[in-house]
Amino acid sequence: MAIWVIADKCTGCGLCVKACPYGAMQVQDKLAALGPRCTQCGACLEACKFEALGSDLADEPRPDLSGYRGVWVFCEVQDGALARVSLELLGQGARLAAELGQTLATVLLGEDVEGLVPELAAQGADRVYLAQDAGLAAYSTLAYTRVLSELIATHRPNILLLGATPLGRDLAPRLSRRLDLGLTADCTELAIDPVDGGLWQTRPAFGGNVMATIVTPTARPQMATVRPGVMALGPRRDGAQAEVVRHPVRLEPGDLLVRLLASQAQGQRPVDLGAARVIVAGGRGCGGPQGMELLAQLAQALGGELGGTRVAVEEGWLGQARQIGQTGVTVRPDLYIACGISGAIQHRAGCLGARYIVAINRDRRAPIFSVADYALAGDMFKIVPAMLAALKGAA
Repeated sequence: MAIWVIADKCTGCGLCVKACPYGAMQVQDKLAALGPRCTQCGACLEACKFEALGSDLADEPRPDLSGYRGVWVFCEVQDGALARVSLELLGQGARLAAELGQTLATVLLGEDVEGLVPELAAQGADRVYLAQDAGLAAYSTLAYTRVLSELIATHRPNILLLGATPLGRDLAPRLSRRLDLGLTADCTELAIDPVDGGLWQTRPAFGGNVMATIVTPTARPQMATVRPGVMALGPRRDGAQAEVVRHPVRLEPGDLLVRLLASQAQGQRPVDLGAARVIVAGGRGCGGPQGMELLAQLAQALGGELGGTRVAVEEGWLGQARQIGQTGVTVRPDLYIACGISGAIQHRAGCLGARYIVAINRDRRAPIFSVADYALAGDMFKIVPAMLAALKGAA
């Protein structure tokens, strides 16, 4: 797409300058001008009231997308079980499908995974596209891309959702490139446009300082990856049945160039904050590793996990896997205890799904108190030891 200025119509009003999110528009000699930072996003076109900006977007033919129907969720299998993020996406997919009046389907790839179909049906799937083959037993980028791209080309879904896991972040862009589709990564919110039925895909941008909503008007399926823990599980439909569509797998030697020869478990226990029922999180107020060790004791006493803010991770007090917030993990525990955390909007976005939030902070004006169910204004180095003593006494 190209954008240009129509000098005879431009008044130099500056509306396009205000509308440009990238600071690429300016007024020179009473005329609008495009700078090198222009991304052709089109925000200036909508802002101009004098039709002084031209574009070739209107000349591009719009493809007929009416034949693309259905919401698909790619279901990831981990150690023979469905990944939690896939179940979360089924709940979200059911809502989107209901708004569109379309069906919810899942894609299940692997070897001997048909036993997972009843669970997919219970989680809301109306249809399961099943592809089983020895070559799909372990995840392989090329093999999974071939099978999934064949399914998409044959059945033409409207929306495709994948988890923003290491597997999903590898598979989604390869699939996007092969099918010439758009892709919005690491979404935190999905919604249907009430006007044209398109998918609104919202994700943090510019380091989490703004939230960008992205649409895909000229390509299908509309494809997005969603962070684990962002979406809530949908209601179960025990006893429900799903239609199973079996897809024949024909892998070529080129699809199996990479093979998994062996796997070895990590020496440390993997962190899964998304599945934790209790999380104790620390921020700048912890002061250092000793403060985090105190919170680790509280987390252990409560049978929970330890998490923290971006600052705690950048300072080296915690590993990256334990970062909570827009640029980390989104969590939904039953109990979230925030210690020494001021509560920047990026962190609050990552823990607002918690059932109960307890905030401990010396600053009575800390933003975290605005979302806390229980607020303790005081020194965490006095409050947390008292909590540990109370828990020990209760035991």
